[in-house]
Amino acid sequence: MARPPIQFAADAAKAELGAAMGRGRGLFLSIALFSVFVNLLMLTGPLFMLQVYDRVLGSRSEATLVALFLLVAALYALMGVLDYARGRVAARIGAQFQSDMDARVFDAILRRAVIPAERARPASGLKDLESVQRFMSAPVLFAIFDIPWTPIFILAIFIFHPMLGWLAVLGGLTLIAVTLINQVTTARPVREAAIAQAQADAFAEGVRDEAELIQGLGMRPAVLRRWKLTRDRALAEQIASSDKTGTYSSITKTFRFFLQSAMLALGAYLVLQGEMTAGGMIAGSILMGRALAPIEQAIGGWPLFQRARQGWTSLRELLAKTPEVPEPTKLPAPRAILEAHQVTVVPPGEQLATLRMLSFRLDEGQALGVIGNSGAGKSTLARVLTGIWQPASGKVRLDGATLDHYSPEDLGRAIGYLPQDVALFGATIAENIARLNEPDPDKVVEAAKKAGAHELILSLPDGYDTRINPGGSRLSGGQKQRIGLARAMYGDPAILILDEPNANLDAGGQAALNTAIRRMKERGKSVIIMAHRPSGIAECDLILVMENGMRKAFGPRDEVLKSQVTNYNQIAGAIAPGGGNAS
Repeated sequence: MARPPIQFAADAAKAELGAAMGRGRGLFLSIALFSVFVNLLMLTGPLFMLQVYDRVLGSRSEATLVALFLLVAALYALMGVLDYARGRVAARIGAQFQSDMDARVFDAILRRAVIPAERARPASGLKDLESVQRFMSAPVLFAIFDIPWTPIFILAIFIFHPMLGWLAVLGGLTLIAVTLINQVTTARPVREAAIAQAQADAFAEGVRDEAELIQGLGMRPAVLRRWKLTRDRALAEQIASSDKTGTYSSITKTFRFFLQSAMLALGAYLVLQGEMTAGGMIAGSILMGRALAPIEQAIGGWPLFQRARQGWTSLRELLAKTPEVPEPTKLPAPRAILEAHQVTVVPPGEQLATLRMLSFRLDEGQALGVIGNSGAGKSTLARVLTGIWQPASGKVRLDGATLDHYSPEDLGRAIGYLPQDVALFGATIAENIARLNEPDPDKVVEAAKKAGAHELILSLPDGYDTRINPGGSRLSGGQKQRIGLARAMYGDPAILILDEPNANLDAGGQAALNTAIRRMKERGKSVIIMAHRPSGIAECDLILVMENGMRKAFGPRDEVLKSQVTNYNQIAGAIAPGGGNAS
């Protein structure tokens, strides 16, 4: 029986993480080998004490003491080197795992971010990855390799005297019980603290992005109050989590100190009874402390382990929801022929279709104007035509091939896209136009000239090398729109998709836009314009009228406009004479 797709994706994500971790298998074996010798060398202290009390003090031999001390110093130096080495190896395991998964996780976050519901949630993938990396680089990892030695050390204590051994067993079982109780009682507080902190961070970042709006509307007091509530909740959850984990850490540490004293007291009693030597008493106490130290270390590092486990689970869910897409066979650069056939679209994470059974065809050298009221589905159509969203049914074909036959990079080069909200990145204008690739100066200037942005850019302080803040806060809306248009035209795409391109443009910007569209058509390219304003379709040959996600009318511009009697007088009168010819 075939596995359900969800289970298959979960298994694939688990295997993917396991493979990344497995690449450090050799380094883990190195840590295990180093841990063997480190724990063997931990016997140096007890054996030294045993020899000093039972031999050196009895024989009063200074030469024996010096020889033993020099040997012990050399052994401790070796232990320190090995312990340092396993620490460095562990750090490299964590770094290698993060390096192997960084691009995959970041890509998954970007791909999930196109889902509206996902954008509203904190993107914790990179923090989850970092939490796993921190755990693998932390000393608490060594407790996993050291705990198997606990029974061996306790057996060694039995050699000195069975009663000391049973006391060590009782102490170890008590600490293990505390560890299990710790796991059960702190898992939920740690998880809730992490969620609350992520929510507070996400709110703060969203507020920061809208600082100008908040200032302009006098919202600062209200925003501060709301942020304080989320922050106080996060702090309360962190305190509750810290209190619980701190309680168990304190209990463990206190009990271990008491247990060492109890071991000394019992050992002293047995010495007085003549059942063991003073050296055995001291050595047994030291061995017990060493036997129980990994358990205490595990309890102390429990919050780090829980956060890493939660991060691992979250990473597995993220990768299962966003499986890797195989690289398709590379196709030649497409012609400017775009066809939608019976396309129905349900936005990711939603249940209702926003586009229904939509069909149209756009040939080389044509411009298509898509008009309709708000909510008609124009922006949804733009997202589908650029491959951001996938149709639930139907096909979108570019030069005969469905869009998923192109890699996202090749599709981006073939279809230039200008969204409604133009976002610029923290880089130079040239780098923004080049889509954050290494700018080709000739192509950058060419794209800017096509978009009518060349003179505008030259007027800025450093021209094309002007560095702008993320979001382009130092630029006006019209300037961002024209730079965004230049970015869409970079690399000479076959098709240009413009979503409300004239929303922030003045008359000069609108004229430059119309000129850019006209030149695209002259060169055999195609343009699709989603427009509210009539001036936006002045250069269009075809019109697609949308209503409630469906095609209401489609055909040559003038014919469609005349058929839409209620809108014709308003739209046709605003189109400049000599605009694009109907076809």
